[in-house]
Amino acid sequence: MPTARLEHVNISVTDADRTADLVARLTGWHRRWEGPSLDNGRSIHLGDDRAYVAIHTSPRITGNFSKSVPMNHIGIAVDDLAAAEAIVSDAGLEPFNHGEYDPGPRSFYFYDWDGIEWEIVCYE
Repeated sequence: MPTARLEHVNISVTDADRTADLVARLTGWHRRWEGPSLDNGRSIHLGDDRAYVAIHTSPRITGNFSKSVPMNHIGIAVDDLAAAEAIVSDAGLEPFNHGEYDPGPRSFYFYDWDGIEWEIVCYE
């Protein structure tokens, strides 16, 4: 059977810099590339040497996305859940649904400014 890994996820937001800055603070990832993109827009590829989140914005993107249409959430694993929660709160966003589940990560969720839901997990 072939092996695979997730190489990137592409999301649309109203303010690419704001989203990239938040995700960079949460993860320590860097801007691998940024520049012009579809629909007179701009994209930022934020990640590491193996994977990234493509954060796209254009004049046609107005926000107010509906939950789970078509995506439920984006999950990111961090080493320090309390520090991640502080970053989210400092950005003016509200963490919710704190929990722990099999196979053992502790987690919380938050919605960003565009209504995209993020799950932050910690396996330590």
